[in-house]
Amino acid sequence: MRRWLIALAVMLAFGPAARAQTVLMVGWCAANITSAAAPLAVAQTMGWFDAAGFVVEPYPMDGSKDCIAAVAAGSLSYALASIEPLAVLEPEAAGLRVFYTAYQDNIYGLAVPEDSPIHAIADLRGKRIGVASMASGGMIVARALVAGAGLDPDHDISFVEIGEGAQAAAAVARGEVDALSLYDVQYALVRNAGEPLRMLDNAAIARFPSNGFVATGSTIAGRRDEAVALARGYAMGTIFTLTNPQAAIRIMHALWPQTVPDGMNEATALRDDLLTLDARMPRWPLAAGGVSQWGESSLVNYDAYLNFLFRNGVLKAPVAAADVVTNELIPAINDFDAARIVAQAKAYKP
Repeated sequence: MRRWLIALAVMLAFGPAARAQTVLMVGWCAANITSAAAPLAVAQTMGWFDAAGFVVEPYPMDGSKDCIAAVAAGSLSYALASIEPLAVLEPEAAGLRVFYTAYQDNIYGLAVPEDSPIHAIADLRGKRIGVASMASGGMIVARALVAGAGLDPDHDISFVEIGEGAQAAAAVARGEVDALSLYDVQYALVRNAGEPLRMLDNAAIARFPSNGFVATGSTIAGRRDEAVALARGYAMGTIFTLTNPQAAIRIMHALWPQTVPDGMNEATALRDDLLTLDARMPRWPLAAGGVSQWGESSLVNYDAYLNFLFRNGVLKAPVAAADVVTNELIPAINDFDAARIVAQAKAYKP
């Protein structure tokens, strides 16, 4: 029913012309669509996918592990997933590649309630760490971080599935967990729900890349124009969102009404989503990854992250960035006028 309602909303938003277009389902590796999806909503509303003949439907899943498994199995052609599960599943997921890096530095990290006596990752011995789901990349990252702090992730900590947003905040309020391994947007949602948090020292992973568009090598080769159009629209939507965040959120709410919580008025939803978007936007700019083109994957940064995961026991064997990342589509993806997008965003009137 949910998928039917989303597809219907897309059709109503675009009118009869949309009925002739393909609905391209893209794995959204969280249970709920958040403000981080604004670039896709902007691209769709501005008509940047029209020439390619598709509209995008973000398909929520419990986490990046599930997204990667779905792409590997052919259930989905694309997902905006984090790199950790792909590296862990390799070689079972051999042939999958990140062809566009969306977040140039890391969205993950460990946090505790603001008044917690825990002040360092090493203090987590014997503690319960809340994760959005057992399929979340946050679980993989937490294992690596605690191992790097000298703890045994199999015996010194335990994981508790606490969901997202208000559900996660309620788990914190009830004292069901001692720490959290979520990510930037989810931390903002917990704070929006009234639970103040304090980040631990996550410097070990701060410079490493996070989510990007993932597809099989056969999809990248055989549906090249489609993959380029998807990522190019996202890149253009990212520039628009960075330039005019409020307009981007309004566009997303209009296109995907389910992103406004039931019973919440538009003003409150706009305020809350701008706060969560503020948490995500620093990950998008090129400078965050030291790259020069939108979506470009720094092999140096990826190799450093994969080595970090291997050193801390998450990967059982070394994985090279070149085996899971490709920049072959990046020149074509960046074939657009960024200055024009900035001007459109500045002039946009809802």
